Amino acid sequence: MSTAVGGVIEGSYYYKVIRKIADGGMGSVYEVEQHGAEGFVKRMALKTIIPRYTNNKEFVDMFIGEAKLVGNLVHPNIVQIYQLGRTNEGFFIAMEFIEGINLENFLLRHFDLKRKIPLDIATFIISRVCRGLEYAHTKTDVLGRPLNIVHRDVSPKNILINTEGECKLTDFGIAKARNYMEQDEERVLMGKVEYMSPEQADYRITDARSDLFSLGIVYAELLTGNNGFVGADTNDTLERVKKAEPPRIERERSDIPPEIVKIVNKALQKSPMYRYQNATDMVYDLEYQMYSRGFGPTISALAKYTAELFPNHNFAASKFTPLNNNAGR
Repeated sequence: MSTAVGGVIEGSYYYKVIRKIADGGMGSVYEVEQHGAEGFVKRMALKTIIPRYTNNKEFVDMFIGEAKLVGNLVHPNIVQIYQLGRTNEGFFIAMEFIEGINLENFLLRHFDLKRKIPLDIATFIISRVCRGLEYAHTKTDVLGRPLNIVHRDVSPKNILINTEGECKLTDFGIAKARNYMEQDEERVLMGKVEYMSPEQADYRITDARSDLFSLGIVYAELLTGNNGFVGADTNDTLERVKKAEPPRIERERSDIPPEIVKIVNKALQKSPMYRYQNATDMVYDLEYQMYSRGFGPTISALAKYTAELFPNHNFAASKFTPLNNNAGR
């Protein structure tokens, strides 16, 4: 990748690559500076397609579709996309730069330290992601018609925590919406198997309730340190997901109150009709659990807690090196 993406783009600005952040299966992400008129500089992340996939029409269409779908999603708990661009090297997506960590890093750090994640911190993280999903699920087009967005890849790698303690959902690369990728669900399995809903794992049509099942898996993992659906191999994991037997989190951690067990179990019901029917209902229960008895967790509390977890990275001073930030596929 060149140090200036395409030189001057659209007349008055260009992107200067600072460093590569991450490589994914089909894309790479870079930290860049957008340079504009009169010394204007803005820090961004740039997501690109790996060269060998630039001629793969299905993947390129998916890449373009992500940018178009997420471009108008503006919410504090969703990573913002600014631009879909094209150079001689292929397409790129310019997006919000997140200085921080992803939830997988967060989980691994607790595993290394042999610590449990505090209940209020785990619940706060999930509530913020749920707010982002609530916004995406209810988004409409300019005519007021529901877009029916389903993320389909809610997992720890796609949940970011920045230096201010804000949680942001990213990577809508396999998301679907009305008139977008709907037809693929009955023939193509997309997403991380261990975080799929039963209907997604069974090649059935998904809706917003599928994302809530995936979020329930992440919640249970934050609480216990384990993903109860992971099997001996991919096929075994798929079968476990299809059976959807909720993990008995109260057996793995004695301090989990019945109210949280109830939220997890409702999110992880096998049949969508018995799950939370929308993110609004789920986030209400999460926030009631946190705040009904008085003052509860905030973004400042999460920022402070995360800084304590990663002291060598000076997280609190906003100098933490991002890990898998907006990781490309």
